[in-house]
Amino acid sequence: GDDQIAKVITKFPQLFCCSIEGKLKPTVQWLLDIGVGEAQIAKVIAKSPSLLSFSLEGKLKPTVQWLLDIGVGEAQVAKMIATFPSLLGCSLEGKLKPTVQWLLDIGVGEAQVAKMIAT
Repeated sequence: GDDQIAKVITKFPQLFCCSIEGKLKPTVQWLLDIGVGEAQIAKVIAKSPSLLSFSLEGKLKPTVQWLLDIGVGEAQVAKMIATFPSLLGCSLEGKLKPTVQWLLDIGVGEAQVAKMIAT
C-alpha cells in the first residue's frame, strides 16, 4: 500500500535512480525465479529496498549460489530472503564466509551451519 511505498522511498531514495528495465524488473524476476513468493516480494523490498540496487551477477547470484553450495536448500534460501533479505547485503568474502569458517573451526558441523543460516 501507500504506507509501504512511503517507507521504501524514505529508507532508500536512490531507488529512483535505478533503471526499471535494467535493474528493478530483472532483480524482482530473479527473486521470483529462486522461489520468493509473489506475495512476499513487496515485503522483501519494504524490509530491504537497497537489495534492488545490488548487482545480480556480482552480488546476489554469487551469495545465493554459495548458500546452496554449503547445503542450504532452495526452499530455505527463498524463505531466508523473505524473512531476512538484508543478509544478501552482507559481504560474501568479508562477513559470510569468515563467519561460517569460524563456526566450522569451533566445531559446529556443516549441516548445523546450514540449518543455522536457514532458520
